[in-house]
Amino acid sequence: MSYGNVYVAQVAMGADYNQLIKALKEAESYDGPAVIIAYAPCVTHGLKCGMHDVQGEMRRAVEAGYWHLYRYDPRKDQPMQLDSKEPSTSFQEFLEGEVRYASLKRSFPEEAERLFELSAEDAQRRYEKYRALADGE
Repeated sequence: MSYGNVYVAQVAMGADYNQLIKALKEAESYDGPAVIIAYAPCVTHGLKCGMHDVQGEMRRAVEAGYWHLYRYDPRKDQPMQLDSKEPSTSFQEFLEGEVRYASLKRSFPEEAERLFELSAEDAQRRYEKYRALADGE
């Protein structure tokens, strides 16, 4: 996005299928470089909900503010479109739903707590930055 001439979208099919399709169509029609960054949980994440609910995990990631949905289209007067809403669920609970984070918390509880808090703060900062860009600030 900092180049100003690249179409960029961040998507998660389980969170918003229509946003994904819109991003794919916009990227395909863009006469220039286009990048789509997709959230794709895998078995190594250790989803406590199981791999049968990957779509639900994508939705939970967006609702917690772990993953943000947006589209940046240089053709538009206002190129940034933030498709995510303000986070509505607990960032910490989302992290605890994956074995990779839960095992860190079991092994190094103080350090994990510190890192989880930093991660939540960073996610909120990114959301505010994307929202400011979408609002034309």
